[in-house]
Amino acid sequence: METKKTGKHVISDETMEYVGILAKLELSEEEKQAAKKDMETMLDYIDTLNGLDTSGIEPMSHVFALGNVFREDVVEHRDGGEDTLANAPESRNRAFVVPKTVEQ
Repeated sequence: METKKTGKHVISDETMEYVGILAKLELSEEEKQAAKKDMETMLDYIDTLNGLDTSGIEPMSHVFALGNVFREDVVEHRDGGEDTLANAPESRNRAFVVPKTVEQ
């Protein structure tokens, strides 16, 4: 990779060919030129980010604070079967009654 005097990055055709081989991509000439332009734009943007003053910003691993979102485990001595069967069209012996689907 070469850098122009203006600070813009220029990626050589050889570098693009090598990246294509590493990524196992078969690109047309148009696709190579578009990818090259995109990569140059990304590198220029990274340079812009590297130029920002972050001296007063605390490093972090995530954008949002992480916390346990699970509820506490509470042992309940019920299986919820009555609630489950409350909307069943028909039930018997704490089970759903359904039409027979297999002939013997």
